[in-house]
Amino acid sequence: MFYPLAASSWDDKEIAAIQRIIDGDMYTMGPEVAAFEAEFAAYHGKKYGVMVNSGSSANLIAVAAQFFKKDNPLKRGDEVIVPAVSWATTYHPLQQYGLKLKIVDVELDTLNMDVSQLEDALSPDTKMLVAVSILGNPCELDVMRAFCDKHGLVFMEDNCESLDAELNGKKAGSFGDVNTSSFFFSHHIATMEGGMIVTDDLELCHIMRALRAHGWTRDLPKDSPIFENRDDDFFEAYRFILPGYNVRPTEMAGAIGREQLKKLPGFTAQRRKNLALLTELLGGDERFIIQRENGVHSSFCFPIILNPAMNIDRKRVFDALVAADIGYRIITGGCILRHDVMKFYDYETVGEIANANIAHDNGFFCGNHPHDLEPQIRKLYEVLDEAAQPA
Repeated sequence: MFYPLAASSWDDKEIAAIQRIIDGDMYTMGPEVAAFEAEFAAYHGKKYGVMVNSGSSANLIAVAAQFFKKDNPLKRGDEVIVPAVSWATTYHPLQQYGLKLKIVDVELDTLNMDVSQLEDALSPDTKMLVAVSILGNPCELDVMRAFCDKHGLVFMEDNCESLDAELNGKKAGSFGDVNTSSFFFSHHIATMEGGMIVTDDLELCHIMRALRAHGWTRDLPKDSPIFENRDDDFFEAYRFILPGYNVRPTEMAGAIGREQLKKLPGFTAQRRKNLALLTELLGGDERFIIQRENGVHSSFCFPIILNPAMNIDRKRVFDALVAADIGYRIITGGCILRHDVMKFYDYETVGEIANANIAHDNGFFCGNHPHDLEPQIRKLYEVLDEAAQPA
């Protein structure tokens, strides 16, 4: 394809990492996963990392862990504030654990949660805020952190789309009490499948380690704060203390992740160069709304909204992209309220959800990759310039 949505970022280093695991003949999580957890946490300035088999599982375990804390755990019926635009598995664990969603609109020019609505979203039952930085663009993480501290809320950061972005010199994915990342094929780094949670909270770290592997104590030290060891190693190796899952990563994924993490700064630099070219071409054109950068964008991809005031035919644009062999798709998961799954949710909206619906009906994105895309981006602009004609 001339301009695909996603492209591999692997080379011989990742292949060698896989071969190293094959040669060792031990495939479930082990020392490579542990090393990647430590290196990834350190990259974000956090104490602890917990790797799992996907970013979606990272969100599941991060949410679940809040229900098993000794002090002030979440309970079913508590409310959580979320943005109207994100991927499905930002929301699903919240529903699965019986939480009520308070859905807040996004800003049209950043695609991130409109923090001016936070106070309106707050009620006596609000116990958590989930921040989502959309497609590489940091949301108002400092404002959200202060809001949570002021009101005693759990702050969870779903950073699965914005690895290596920064705000005020601090990495996105490090502002929350728990912070999740994804290593899916199309993401900033790729481990085949994989995800990570980082935190500074030892209790949460140990709860998540138990939850990712059947709810047992086997992967925890004897002095863990979440259980009392009985000095019976035969029993302790298979002692179940939490209703857990099996979302463990493979040792291959850990080994690959270590190689990818070394390359991440270079990947991000190239993504930002590509973003600069797209911004140069589209930024001054009133037909298109592109993301206003907040902090340092890590540019997962290029979201574009056709200005609704100009009545541009999106289908005509899509037909032109297909003819030019350029991939495109909905922005993240679109507006969550537009999906059938909402019939299973307990939720309410905060004010009018206008911008998320505009993005849903008038937006799309094209890919960004960690290599030079100048020919593809210039072709994209040519196609859009010709096809996106106001009615």
